[in-house]
Amino acid sequence: MFNILLQDTTAVSLPATAPDGGLNALDLLMKGGPVMIPIFILSFAAIYIFVERYRYINRAGTLDPNFLGQIKDLLYKGDVKGALAYCNKSTYPIARLLERGLLRMGQDTRDIESAIESTARVEVYNMERNLSILSAIAAIAPMFGFLGTVLGMIKAFYNISISDNISIGIIAGGMYEKMVTSASGLVVGVMAYMLYTLLNAKIDRVVNKMEVTAIEFLDLLHKPMD
Repeated sequence: MFNILLQDTTAVSLPATAPDGGLNALDLLMKGGPVMIPIFILSFAAIYIFVERYRYINRAGTLDPNFLGQIKDLLYKGDVKGALAYCNKSTYPIARLLERGLLRMGQDTRDIESAIESTARVEVYNMERNLSILSAIAAIAPMFGFLGTVLGMIKAFYNISISDNISIGIIAGGMYEKMVTSASGLVVGVMAYMLYTLLNAKIDRVVNKMEVTAIEFLDLLHKPMD
């Protein structure tokens, strides 16, 4: 009797043996199943679009502090062709706005403003290119995560129906797939939305700089040139 109690007590006191090593990040992501493939593709696409657009917008917002001063000096000298050539050889998008305005010199002020605004819309469109894809990724990635959740639950219930046994071991595979895909889809969606917002804020700053430069240019045209 004493030996039986001792055996029972020993069985209760000894903990279950823990696994030697836990799952690393890659192993955990692989538990998400095939739905993780489009989520990975969306994450890479979001990063690529962000880097490409960030570099383009950064170049578009760069302007030599002396650029407008050079245009002013050339116009004061009456060298409109020189000012056009200076704008033409410049790589700044703002230079294209001023070039369009210079081509309308001598015309009505509204015509000059309209030409500058039309060119500005084109430049803004070029900066916003592919941002809609980034916005779509922010919306689509969580949907793939939800799809993985549904597939994971289907897998879990299918395993239960096959084994006719409700236990953690039976449903663990489906739960892994459900939780990993849900978390991954949300992370990619949040990341894409943050990158989209950051790029939009950067575009707003560039547009503001373009507007300020255009206003200074129009003021310059209205000043008498001795």
